[in-house]
Amino acid sequence: MRVDALSVGELQVNCYILSSSQTGNAVIIDPGDDYPKIKSFLEKHKLNPKFIVHTHGHIDHIQADDEFGLAVYAHKLDVELLKDPDKNLSNFLSFPFKVNSPVKPLEDAEIITLDDISLETIHTPGHTPGGICLKAGNVVFTGDTLFAGSIGRTDFPGASSKQLIKSIKDRLLTLPDETLVYPGHGPSSSIGEEKRENPFLK
Repeated sequence: MRVDALSVGELQVNCYILSSSQTGNAVIIDPGDDYPKIKSFLEKHKLNPKFIVHTHGHIDHIQADDEFGLAVYAHKLDVELLKDPDKNLSNFLSFPFKVNSPVKPLEDAEIITLDDISLETIHTPGHTPGGICLKAGNVVFTGDTLFAGSIGRTDFPGASSKQLIKSIKDRLLTLPDETLVYPGHGPSSSIGEEKRENPFLK
């Protein structure tokens, strides 16, 4: 499995493209709102995207969904965010948006596979009710749950700071220290580094 990261949209969402070295098939995590940039990358590297997986349903992570014409996966508690402009925050930006593509609901600990790619869902509510992280080998894609030196915002509808901290401590900091952290915004990190350095987790 190969992992590539693209910074997309005004809020600089990290879109991750996971591709199979065997087939060129790919999974897109959080495509944000820059379809042309992602499409150009896929074409340049001769990759064939098969589906989209969301770490959560906020507008800055979902806006390009329909342009791909692919099935979309999201945790069952965040499916409604993809369909509701109030809950996905697009109404706050005066740009009402909802995903029209079919959305497949995910459960905690569900395994999503494509060729040699295997993603395990880890339900980490707090930033949103259905926020998830996605573990692939020694990498975890943390969306807006955990950042390098920070954590996700909890001043949005449906968010909870208490729940977010519990999710991080119970579901992420229990992973091996060498696990790489690929967040929804900003630079990468590791579980060990966040245990030692993240001021929000002291």
